[in-house]
Amino acid sequence: MMGVAVREIRRASAEVIDGLRDAGTATVHEAQGRTGALGPRMRAVVPGAQVAGSAVTALCAPGDNWMLHVAIELMQPGDMLVVATTSESHDGFFGDILAEYVRRRGGAGVILDCGVRDVSVLRQQGFPTWAREVSAQGTVKETVGAVNVPVVCCGQRIVPGDVVVGDDDGVVVVPRSRAADTLAASRARVEKEDAMRAELARGGRTLDFLNLRDKLAAKGLRYVDGPVDWDGEAPE
Repeated sequence: MMGVAVREIRRASAEVIDGLRDAGTATVHEAQGRTGALGPRMRAVVPGAQVAGSAVTALCAPGDNWMLHVAIELMQPGDMLVVATTSESHDGFFGDILAEYVRRRGGAGVILDCGVRDVSVLRQQGFPTWAREVSAQGTVKETVGAVNVPVVCCGQRIVPGDVVVGDDDGVVVVPRSRAADTLAASRARVEKEDAMRAELARGGRTLDFLNLRDKLAAKGLRYVDGPVDWDGEAPE
């Protein structure tokens, strides 16, 4: 696939993308069967950002960010730039100038399975950025890669047009074909959690309203009267 830049991609509807953004990564991850989470090394560089968008992908050679310039030119408003490399790379592929370019294109943010730099400026600007590394080391522009092809980013396969959701908890990818169903499941989960909060406000206990007491008993948990002298023998 190297040497290819795909101009047009299919995207989920703006309503679905906005709904997944509002639900947040943790809820979306649970709603789609605890799948789609990028690895824990993918961290929010700019705290407080909560965005979602259609993935525009850039597949780059290690230490070479040439394809970012190609990908950003093809972005549409609301898109998320997703950057992967053909083998592991720790260099700073993205900084404040490219962030300004993405912003001018209307992009929602960037996901980098590599390094980022100019972090203080990105934070001052509040530009939504997630990255695996922070590195001052720059890149070259020598090797042609690919744009808008499937990539593996921090352990997850991302197809152009998939919905990428990012916040302080990390990043989750939702396949475009499942985005509407995942949004419905996310909203159902939000309603369930709101009901749980209301139950807690009424003095309820999680072991009761989640029906966990019988399960604990079946697993062998015993309650014993205390206090226990742990310097002596444990209760039988």
